[in-house]
Amino acid sequence: MTSRTRETEALSEGLPWWRHRWPWLLILGPALAVVGCAITIVLAFQSYGDQAIIDGGARQGLVVTAPAASAAQR
Repeated sequence: MTSRTRETEALSEGLPWWRHRWPWLLILGPALAVVGCAITIVLAFQSYGDQAIIDGGARQGLVVTAPAASAAQR
């Protein structure tokens, strides 16, 4: 029996959606994207979350400001 015949029989039997192959194949792409995004966020915070500002800027909350001398040189 071919896979096409099995799929046709499964559709005609009225099986629940999770017993079919296509919904899982469609869910796989977005699920992998969510997992990859979560891993990227965790790695970003672990590796670069508390690095010092090297070029002499001042951090005030979420805003990083450059000193007046450095800003004039640019």
